[in-house]
Amino acid sequence: MMRAVYAKSLSPQDPLAGLDVGDLPEPEAPAADWEKITLKASALNHHDLFSLGGVLDQEVLPMILGSDGAGIDAAGNEVIVHSVIASPGWRGDETLDPKRTILSERHPGTMSDHVWVPAGNTVPKPAELSWEEAACLPTSWLTAYRMLFSVSPAKPGSTILIQGAGGGVSTALTTMAAATGFRVWVTSRSREKQTHALMLGADQVFDPGARLPKRVDAVFDSVGQATWDHTLKSVRPGGTVVTCGATSGSSAVTELNRVFFTQLKILGSTMGTRDELDRLTGFLVGTGIRPTIDSVLPLNHAVKGFTRMLGGSLMGKIVFTH
Repeated sequence: MMRAVYAKSLSPQDPLAGLDVGDLPEPEAPAADWEKITLKASALNHHDLFSLGGVLDQEVLPMILGSDGAGIDAAGNEVIVHSVIASPGWRGDETLDPKRTILSERHPGTMSDHVWVPAGNTVPKPAELSWEEAACLPTSWLTAYRMLFSVSPAKPGSTILIQGAGGGVSTALTTMAAATGFRVWVTSRSREKQTHALMLGADQVFDPGARLPKRVDAVFDSVGQATWDHTLKSVRPGGTVVTCGATSGSSAVTELNRVFFTQLKILGSTMGTRDELDRLTGFLVGTGIRPTIDSVLPLNHAVKGFTRMLGGSLMGKIVFTH
């Protein structure tokens, strides 16, 4: 048996009703080439709330949650888990595999004492990063790194807008973009989160939907429905929108004549590759920047962290120690 934070049932109306913390039987290796990681820390993502809200299939319950984690492999190496699981035989960018999955969808996740991952689905943890910092990287920070450096054509010196402040992706984008010479503008309803964005290096902050001093070269949007209209109106002709999620809903209406008349580029981005995760760790060591951590809780107190995320008041990542 091992400790685990898991979904025992699903409820769109009350996601936390199906959340449990307790002992579960240790899972077996899905295949001979998978390796067991003893986890030291894991981190919470909106994906975990979405799973409890009904994204998971009933037949996989109980499912251990979590796609972020760092720990020690069987050889004693300190590693960070890369949670994108490609299908057997896939070659190339694993995020483009139509049959890909991430930990906690079909395979048990990282909010437990141990997790099994395919051999090669880890990267070395630099000694300069704490376990808590390392655990923040595999989802939101990796997503932000890919959006900013692999997907977006905007270069340092450009003006960019980041929709929403406080969450893992937005704080990562703000921190990395400011550290590499972008002029960073951020929107938020919260004065506290606006102030925090300025502390992370944002040049200016605005209320949601506010008229900007000028249109920007690129908009980074992980909010979706609530900000989409403002996103399209905020980007300059020929500019770029990079979207990675829709925490406010995905039923956004796109004004197509604005897209084609002003020749906008709308680019989707999802997670990142193992190689990008490895480069991300080197980027943090080289620049000295670190993830913003909202709070650190023992794994046994995970319900408190889920409740805080559901309330929307967090700034940065919620991390669980194991």
